[in-house]
Amino acid sequence: MSGDLLKSYRFREERQADWQKLDLILTRAENGGVKSLSDEQMLALPRLYRQAVSSLSVARSISLDQNAITYLEGLCTRAYFFVYGARTTLGERMMQFLRRDWPEAVATSVWSTLLSAFFFFGGWALAFFLCLQDMEWYWTLHGQNFMEGRNPDATVEYLRSTIYTQGHGEGELSAFASFLFSNNAQIALFAFALGFAFGIPTAWLLVYNGVMIGSMYAVFWDKGLGYEFTGWLMIHGVTELFAIVLAGAAGFIIGGAVAFPGARTRLASARVAGQKAATIAMGCVIMLIIAAILEGFGRQLINSDILRYSIAGGTLAFWLAYFFLPRKDGVL
Repeated sequence: MSGDLLKSYRFREERQADWQKLDLILTRAENGGVKSLSDEQMLALPRLYRQAVSSLSVARSISLDQNAITYLEGLCTRAYFFVYGARTTLGERMMQFLRRDWPEAVATSVWSTLLSAFFFFGGWALAFFLCLQDMEWYWTLHGQNFMEGRNPDATVEYLRSTIYTQGHGEGELSAFASFLFSNNAQIALFAFALGFAFGIPTAWLLVYNGVMIGSMYAVFWDKGLGYEFTGWLMIHGVTELFAIVLAGAAGFIIGGAVAFPGARTRLASARVAGQKAATIAMGCVIMLIIAAILEGFGRQLINSDILRYSIAGGTLAFWLAYFFLPRKDGVL
């Protein structure tokens, strides 16, 4: 037997009993949960884990055979996640995300959220006032075929019919609402995903989406239907547009970390910022799903302007309270 093989054999022989004990405890805990372990096993687990880590360090330093190193790496990894990992159920983890992780991420990103809102509503206001001054701007911004029929040439009666489900407007309303949701969902996704490019594509996408909605808003406003159109749009738009703004904020968080990394490297700075940004972006998915439900039911069941405004105001109050009211231990 060569010297290296003998060294490896003795090393394993002296420590293998403890490795096997740790393996047995981990297997039992993985199969039956922590409650299946005896008091003796619970007390032995941290000691055996430290010994296994020490053995792995020694095995690497003296270049033992790869099989021993691979076995110890797997054993230590399993033990690490059991000793230090969060032993929570999927439901508990989701509740933690909703109660603490997501609202905290948004509440600590106020400036990014305000910047995102500035670009989005700035584009909205720009297109709105340009179109009110001269409706030729509408055709410049949208082209000749955008949402055909719902344009400055449409009559007041026709535009009104697209806001309510009564009569022939239901099909057109459904098409327009579907367009808004799919478009806004894509904008939200890309606003977050393209933030790494110093936030420039994020800003452009926010302005672009604001321009599209603002110019359409001007058409209804110019025909004296601003009040009605606002109620129809905001019954789901409060949640949907809020999600776009937050997705843009997530993009700006990453873009700011890349542009101004501080003492870290750009990659390290983006990685740290990406944790918060990804939390916000995951929450935006939830908001878009809620917006889709509100849009679906609101479009088909609610024709009262007062009720539409009430729902819009209620959802706005809910989101502002959820994100920005002080909370203790993750509970409002």
